[in-house]
Amino acid sequence: MARPREFDESAAVESAMHAFWDHGYEGTSTQDLCAATGLGRSSVYNTFTSKKALFRRSLEHYTTRELGRRQAILEGPGTAADRLAEVLDTAVAADLENRRRGCLVVNTLAELGLPDDEVGAALRRDTEQNLAMFAGCVREGVLDGSLRDGLDPADVAEFLLSTISGLRVMARRGSSRQAMHHVADLALSAITAH
Repeated sequence: MARPREFDESAAVESAMHAFWDHGYEGTSTQDLCAATGLGRSSVYNTFTSKKALFRRSLEHYTTRELGRRQAILEGPGTAADRLAEVLDTAVAADLENRRRGCLVVNTLAELGLPDDEVGAALRRDTEQNLAMFAGCVREGVLDGSLRDGLDPADVAEFLLSTISGLRVMARRGSSRQAMHHVADLALSAITAH
């Protein structure tokens, strides 16, 4: 009879996520994962099968959490322009509060590109879900009059996701809060009704 696991698997994934977020996929050793999770090497491999499988679980944990936070803002009260401003403000604040680690998704794309595996599939899903949420908010903004008439929701969604990715990179390179807010304000001014 197999021994029951004596650890919280979701807590181990959360801890591994932070290790990968701090050091990247390649920069995180199995020993780093053992130290972060408090598990022995055999427990890491018996539970998650490989470093890559644990990384995929960590990435999916991160994207689920972040998408939920973004969705709550984008589907919340206020005009679409107000909600988009809050998303940008939240991105700046989160980067500064998270020790300027940037975004695990952006960092992974910069490190690994878009691999043709389960990690790549998780990155594609995250991108598609973000683009769909932004496009929906843009459509609402054109209707509520807070965003410029005639905007293509798909194009603006790409623009917003690219802006947020750029803000994440700005945080990593040490840009000031003020500089990051100026970029966010410029992005908003390009799409809001005047």
